[in-house]
Amino acid sequence: MKLRAFLRTHPVFTVEDFAGFLSSDGTHNLRTQESLLAYHVKAGNIVRVRRGLYASVPPGASPENFPIDPFLLAARISKEAVLAYHTALEAHGKAYSVYEHFTYLVSRPVPLITFRAHLFKGVRFPQALVRKKAESFDVMKADRSGMTISVTGLERTFVDVLNRPGLSGSWEEIWRSLETVEYFDLDKVALYVDLLGNATTAAKVGFFLEQHRDSLMVDEAHLKTFRDRRPRRPHYLERSRRKAGRFVADWNLVVPEEVYGRSWEELR
Repeated sequence: MKLRAFLRTHPVFTVEDFAGFLSSDGTHNLRTQESLLAYHVKAGNIVRVRRGLYASVPPGASPENFPIDPFLLAARISKEAVLAYHTALEAHGKAYSVYEHFTYLVSRPVPLITFRAHLFKGVRFPQALVRKKAESFDVMKADRSGMTISVTGLERTFVDVLNRPGLSGSWEEIWRSLETVEYFDLDKVALYVDLLGNATTAAKVGFFLEQHRDSLMVDEAHLKTFRDRRPRRPHYLERSRRKAGRFVADWNLVVPEEVYGRSWEELR
């Protein structure tokens, strides 16, 4: 009965979680723990996702077909995992599209993991944050199926997806996702931009806010905060996707025409 209660309250769990449960019941033998896990995998009560990570299967459900929450899997792959970038947008209910790949932040990424149709990718915390011991800046705890997960807050996520757009899809996906957010704490955004210390990212943030200054109630003082941090020379909106675009002098940015004019809106 106790094991059933554990599986019911731990839809995704690690071997450390399982060991803690068994030790609370007086079982400390490592071989016993391994044997129990192997038995319950064979019995269809749990599914092995990867070494050290398992998911529970309710009684009567098929272990091959029972849907397992990929957000919980991403959040439990590592003890320190933080859902980030497009995955954080999805977790907050702010993503324009649903993705089958999930991104999380860790100090030491494990190799890419695939489980069913999902791909899980760990990326390192930005070095600027590591140097300043600020990895936990604007990381919040959230409840998911009764379990606590870590996810970047909306302000940090906003900056992160502009800082590393390759982790969040096309510019249309990024813009349309961010446009669903009704409010940003711009003081917190500015503080995080300063922590990253990237002039191009500051300009991207400022450009987006200027485009949406009415809907997000952005005043000139906040725009000046980001304008003062812009690069001294023109930079592309994304270095790895350099292509001709509109030069926006206020931000020293070369912006693709589709982003500058939000051409996707014409298709609505």
